[in-house]
Amino acid sequence: MFFFFVGGVEQQAGRVMKEAAGWCIRCGSTADLVEYEKVLKLFFVPVWRWPGKTPAFYCRNCSFLSPHSLPLSEDGRKGGLFEATRCGSCSSVVDPQFRFCPFCGSAL
Repeated sequence: MFFFFVGGVEQQAGRVMKEAAGWCIRCGSTADLVEYEKVLKLFFVPVWRWPGKTPAFYCRNCSFLSPHSLPLSEDGRKGGLFEATRCGSCSSVVDPQFRFCPFCGSAL
């Protein structure tokens, strides 16, 4: 007798705590500060939910949920601590201190 188990844990964005609180580290658009929850799914059906420990940043543009974002300056613009650059290959926002893109691996 064979039994196949299909399941896993995923994170889902919940209530928005602050809109446009940071910048997405993947696409560079604005990201909202949200509460999130972890969801256990068995055969693609949610079985158990529990809240995340700390708020996260959710990008509405690319649907990316991240524990941190690019910093904001005092006037709300991108790059409070550093100016972010974009990768020439995949157009991801990358810290200018990096020599290689962490998303696609190409040289910057």
